[in-house]
Amino acid sequence: MGMKISTILDHIDSGHMALPEFQRGYVWNRDQVRGLFDSLYRRHPVGGLLVWATESRSAAHRGDGPIAAGVVKLLLDGQQRVTSLYGVARGRPPKFFDGNAQAFTGLRFHLERETFAFWQPVKMGDDPLWIDVTALMKRGQAGHEDLIEALADHPEVGTKAVRYSGRISRILGILDIELHEEQLTGADKSLDVVVDIFNRVNSGGTKLSKGDLALAKICADWPEGRDAMKAELKRWEQDGYRFNLDWLLRSVNTVLTGEAKFQYLHEKTADEVQDALKRAIKHIDTSLNLIAGRLGLDHDQVFFGRFGVPVMARYLDQRAAEKHGPMHEQERDKLLFWYVQAAMWGRFSGSTETYIDKDLEALEGEDGGLDKLLEQLRLWHGGLRAEPGHFTGWSLGARFYPVLYLLTRMGAAKDWGTGLPLKAHLLGKLSRLEVHHIFPKAQLYKHNYGRPEVNALGNFCFLTKDTNLDISATLPEVYFPQVEAHHPGALASQWIPQDPELWRIDRFRDFLEARKLLLAEELNRRMADLLHGDDRWLAGTATPVDEAAAQPAPAPTGVVGGISSEAEEAQLEALNDWVAEQGLPRGTLAYDLADAETGAQQAVLDLAWPDGLQEELSQPVAVLLNEEAATIAMASQAGFRCFTDAGTFRGYIERDILAENAAA
Repeated sequence: MGMKISTILDHIDSGHMALPEFQRGYVWNRDQVRGLFDSLYRRHPVGGLLVWATESRSAAHRGDGPIAAGVVKLLLDGQQRVTSLYGVARGRPPKFFDGNAQAFTGLRFHLERETFAFWQPVKMGDDPLWIDVTALMKRGQAGHEDLIEALADHPEVGTKAVRYSGRISRILGILDIELHEEQLTGADKSLDVVVDIFNRVNSGGTKLSKGDLALAKICADWPEGRDAMKAELKRWEQDGYRFNLDWLLRSVNTVLTGEAKFQYLHEKTADEVQDALKRAIKHIDTSLNLIAGRLGLDHDQVFFGRFGVPVMARYLDQRAAEKHGPMHEQERDKLLFWYVQAAMWGRFSGSTETYIDKDLEALEGEDGGLDKLLEQLRLWHGGLRAEPGHFTGWSLGARFYPVLYLLTRMGAAKDWGTGLPLKAHLLGKLSRLEVHHIFPKAQLYKHNYGRPEVNALGNFCFLTKDTNLDISATLPEVYFPQVEAHHPGALASQWIPQDPELWRIDRFRDFLEARKLLLAEELNRRMADLLHGDDRWLAGTATPVDEAAAQPAPAPTGVVGGISSEAEEAQLEALNDWVAEQGLPRGTLAYDLADAETGAQQAVLDLAWPDGLQEELSQPVAVLLNEEAATIAMASQAGFRCFTDAGTFRGYIERDILAENAAA
């Protein structure tokens, strides 16, 4: 079927058609807008639209257009064109706009040359034949008459007035052009089906994820929804946590539907979603405060297992609904024990949705709750005790890097420069905790130790920036005795083996083994603290209680890859910021590549987009700086397209991703 452009624009105003800006929002530039209007003026084909006609859940039926009350059409394909048409014809962006309005502001048409261009005062100022397209379209026939009258005052127009009048009519006639509209409609067109159809039909441009479409459906009923969610994400970012829209939406979804998958979310009313967002935000804030306050995980780089939070939000919401009152200490700590253990063993590193759903299920019913959640985790992983081998992992971002930070903040760890406890709230830039190589990198490389050993977790501790700078490249056999003299017990507080023989560089490997043992003991002690004597969850070794239920995730001795220095981390952060500036989603720093079934960690990828730079469209990509062949091979085998330098990666984005979108 066909629909006039003017009717499409009216439907957007009345709320019968929604313009959800998927993924990247509005990405067209002025050239593309000019090209669209040029094609329409010449009556060249500009392509059709794909819409999903679906029942609106809002109580107030909007508008009185020719389509059934309560039905909203979500524009799936053709958004860039329709947004441009709306922007020029109405002189303002549509409600769902997310992009640069300058792209369609100030379009002019030259009546003699029949060309479109954007307003340039110096070039166009004295020429009456440059007419304002937006002003004309907003006023219609009255605008046409005013223009002809104004042109009559210019003697050089003369006999051309009739020709110009025809051209003005042709511009106004753009609004009467019919665009072919393909409709997806009917009860069988569920969220999943629509996403699948769209992604098969749409070979170029941005693909849809189920989260995008669920959000679009919500925003059709509650236009402020996206902004409300983005405001919360901004607030968390200011507190040092970077979460994305999909993650927040999943938390809203678990609170509202008790499911990880989005299939029921779009059936809820705007009021229900609004209420669930309020509740989810409250529970997320509670979770973040508990995790930061009790476990010390107070910023994004150490905030692991983030998909445990939607499960925690559901648990807290159920408690609130049943009016259990404030959590007592034992319950609070047991919930945190579950969170740390789920993160540590990679519960959500593989099939995220599947495991969130299993955990939500464990919370349901009369026998549901924290104990069932922990029993499920233990059956899946095996024993929940840490062993020295788990600290063999290396690099910033390995799962046990946040664990090391947690131990530093939860325990009695002291700074080696000041002797002050590191769990205290430290002010000032030089007091921020930084990772410190106990045996300096330069000295270890001189003695022919390899990168995985140099950057082993056993060689990391956290100190204030000031202390880190002071120690610099000094060897432990030199600075350890000084630290011990000034601050007795400060070394032991950071789990340093007390045998001075192990402080020599030729005994570095023995030092690592001894410290790994101390770290594992400390972690098990801290976990036991969280259980308040209910140690059955820590009993036994890493062997599953039920062999059929799962395989144990082995100690990550074979894990490859990872960020090996703060300089490299800064470089990756800068690259990630650049990607976000292009309107693309941020990648995951130190991405945990894991076995989908067991959660066993296989590699740490420096910076990765596991769903591609446009979710479910482009293949998974990873930036791997200064990595060995084994890491690249592992990532490639997992389906990632790998880039080993920032320049090549930027080129790929500019050439393949942004160019593809521009054509969409």
